[in-house]
Amino acid sequence: MINKNAILVEQQNLTHVSSLEPFIYTDLLAEYAGNELVSFFHFWNMTNQVILGMKDTRVTFLDKGIESIQAENYNVVVRNSGGLAVVADEGILNFSIIIPQPKEKYSFTIDDGYSLMKVIIEKALSDFNIQIDAFEVTDSYCPGDFDLSINSKKFAGISQRRIKKGIGIMIYLSVDGNQDKRGKMVRNFYKEGLEGQFGKDGFPPVDPNSMANLSDLLQTKMTIDEMKNRIVHVLNDDYLFDKSIKEKFDIYQNSNEFKENYDKQEIRMIQRNDIIHWSETV
Repeated sequence: MINKNAILVEQQNLTHVSSLEPFIYTDLLAEYAGNELVSFFHFWNMTNQVILGMKDTRVTFLDKGIESIQAENYNVVVRNSGGLAVVADEGILNFSIIIPQPKEKYSFTIDDGYSLMKVIIEKALSDFNIQIDAFEVTDSYCPGDFDLSINSKKFAGISQRRIKKGIGIMIYLSVDGNQDKRGKMVRNFYKEGLEGQFGKDGFPPVDPNSMANLSDLLQTKMTIDEMKNRIVHVLNDDYLFDKSIKEKFDIYQNSNEFKENYDKQEIRMIQRNDIIHWSETV
């Protein structure tokens, strides 16, 4: 059973200078969720960022791959959850559900996490006459079993991170913007980084035509703020956002304990990103 006491956390328009923050927060919020038995709903978006999975850092010609991204005026960061490369920019909404790890460790399965996220997105878009399917779009970027699609066009991907005390279920939603450019940019990263091995060894043969924005699929102008508000509306029906719970978390965020924990997670993320010299990106 998911704890219904919940806290909303928002980080808006993060630049490359702050690109480690949402990933640091994932683990900090998961730890706090486990300790205090609360759930978090974390919204964040970035400006012109490509987020790599650890597997992506093992492409044969990583420098050439990164250069192809930087040529598009995007920056690169390596995340601490599973999966492969995704894009985060002004038209992409990232949303995480972070819950306490149940006492019975496997009572909330990986599929349960994916299904929970899918249901929330379905409810948020329930006023449209659409069907949202969950299956792997193999030629998308960051393909996975629970890719969300409409009419076989992927608009979202889901990943999970499980640590000792908490579970993070993360989704990126392509809401608006130039999705064709995003797809071509990730495709070029793999083509430059893999050369003759493009589409092999577990790296996707990215076809930009396999993905689309919600705005295009719904045939309506959808914004980041509108999609976020739709999700929050769903959450307000099912969770309790008590002011006192949020105030207690705010106090924690201003404590020495939080600063120490943040610094530890930041060091880990910096070490994870050493391979791409993240602080030197344009």
